[in-house]
Amino acid sequence: MNRFAFLEVDSEDDARILKQFPEAVIFRGPLADDGTLDRLTECEALCCFIYSKIGEAELAKMPKLKLIATRSVGFDHINMDACRKRGIIVCNVPDYGSHVIAEHVFALLLSTFRHIAKADKLVREGTFDYHKLRGIALRGKTLGILGTGKIGRKVAQIGKGFGMHLRAVDKCRILELEDILAVKYKSLDEVIAESDIITLHLPALPETEHIINDASIAKMKDGVIIVNTARGSLIDSHALLRGLNSGKIQYALLDVLEHEKNFEENRALIEHPSVVTTPHIAFYADDSMRDMFVDSFESIQQWMEGKTPERLVKPPAMVCDLPGVSKVSS
Repeated sequence: MNRFAFLEVDSEDDARILKQFPEAVIFRGPLADDGTLDRLTECEALCCFIYSKIGEAELAKMPKLKLIATRSVGFDHINMDACRKRGIIVCNVPDYGSHVIAEHVFALLLSTFRHIAKADKLVREGTFDYHKLRGIALRGKTLGILGTGKIGRKVAQIGKGFGMHLRAVDKCRILELEDILAVKYKSLDEVIAESDIITLHLPALPETEHIINDASIAKMKDGVIIVNTARGSLIDSHALLRGLNSGKIQYALLDVLEHEKNFEENRALIEHPSVVTTPHIAFYADDSMRDMFVDSFESIQQWMEGKTPERLVKPPAMVCDLPGVSKVSS
């Protein structure tokens, strides 16, 4: 009986799962109508990642399901209303890797600014010469952080360590960021106009879709650098490409794309000489992967013991009454 099922699992994580749940069934891919669901009719606890879309149709094929533990912060791939109607508990991992995602922001910046890939290639080809490899320093640059949740806060901490000037926009001010790191919260218009580098750390919501668009790009500094390790939908890809082609945007450093499953749709952007793209790997590090499994295991174990899991998905208890990230208008 497949009581426990784990989806979207890399082979190197099999032993970790089977040590904790020897009877678990493991799938490499996401939940899909390709025979996977037929094997989950007896499943009571399902552990998934962000590419498993779980809605009414999928839940109907798992009549015994009682718990979904997603190994992610976000849970927009799960129909929460449908789960509530069926009495299914949903858990997430609120902070398995904010530090590694923040580190990836600076990995993209440093490797690009200091021409690491190009320099390595030249040396391998026999050219040990620093000319034409003049880099860009982070110290003294203004970093605009769109969204100061867990990841945005880590980015602010690292940016401060590099001697950067910090600007931020969010619905909620983090007082410690203002007091300790000298972060200045401003409107979106002000942040994008003042920043040399803009890094995105917002959720994918209707109000944040294409928050980077022709109108917002027009208000940015000439030669701005844009970093996106959050969600591809935050950027209008066509507007970004226009900004790159015009020279308005010096670099776009992207770990996510608006059309991640359609390479052809992204080809012009990916192949642009001022774009660096990584395949959604910001979260993918040793301790972050370990923590996402450990946290999910704890949720399943607490459920098995009849307890309410600590990481139950629930609305945050906070008051957010700042203007937030309303889109720039032309």
